[in-house]
Amino acid sequence: MFGGDTLYELRCSLQLAELEREGGFSPHVSPFTAVSDLGHLLSRAGFNTLTVDTDEIQVNYPGLFEVMEDLQGMGESNCSWNRKPLLHRETMLAAAAIYQEMYGNSDGSVPATFQIYYMIGWKFHESQARPAQRGSATVSFGDLAKIDGLLSRGKK
Repeated sequence: MFGGDTLYELRCSLQLAELEREGGFSPHVSPFTAVSDLGHLLSRAGFNTLTVDTDEIQVNYPGLFEVMEDLQGMGESNCSWNRKPLLHRETMLAAAAIYQEMYGNSDGSVPATFQIYYMIGWKFHESQARPAQRGSATVSFGDLAKIDGLLSRGKK
């Protein structure tokens, strides 16, 4: 699942260009979820022992238009209901210039960052062993430092 910081370069460039050219902006990239929202959704669905991991992948493109073409090919067009149906040509050209100026690489390419979330949660079943009660341990983690001495005495 894509995370909240996905395509921040594209979103920022489009917003700045639209503010400059049209005096306001609407979302042109679909909204993405925050990591805290995923944890809340999983726990509300009855999962516990939750783990959410994140990766960031940066892909370099020749320019803004290639990024948008690739997104359209991935089926990642904007699904927002409250968006404007089109962007003016001048706004798109301004966004491409802003993208290049703010985020461009030295070789002329532009990065597109994808934040990816991986999540896992467990639901206990009656047939599974339950975890021990908190504080019921009979050995302290502090005793683990002494284990080398105990093992070496046992070998003699």
